[in-house]
Amino acid sequence: MTQHHQHAVQENSLVNTTTAVAPLTTQDADALVAAAQRAAEAAGVTISVTVLDAGGHLLAFRRDDRAVLISGETSTRKAYTALQLNAPTADLVDAVQPGGLFHTLPTALDRPLLFIAGGVPVQRDGRLIGAIGVGGGAPKQDHGFATAALETLA
Repeated sequence: MTQHHQHAVQENSLVNTTTAVAPLTTQDADALVAAAQRAAEAAGVTISVTVLDAGGHLLAFRRDDRAVLISGETSTRKAYTALQLNAPTADLVDAVQPGGLFHTLPTALDRPLLFIAGGVPVQRDGRLIGAIGVGGGAPKQDHGFATAALETLA
């Protein structure tokens, strides 16, 4: 076996062991929005929901016409924050408090991060494929609606 052939065999075996993960689709995003809305409706809460793909691009957005206006902005910022840090925003609240690991992060970047519960990364086969953000309810409620929505993708 020549050195070139041996290298090609090694390269092929690497390609074969890496499985592609399906990206978040528009259909997935619509299902996430609908599921979050159902969960919020059951709780009597009006919300906004944002779904971003892995690149941070908007896939779906819906604001209930009775939801507070700022919830549209907060849902998007929560989704973006969860995506960038690959963590639920609920888990990051303490990290931005004085003395916390990310204390200066909310003001250090030009992009709009928001460290309030309600943003959750979306993963498939252990890979980050997007994020969902919910705004309009209490932070704990928003987190619950977002995580309930994720169950529909399983």
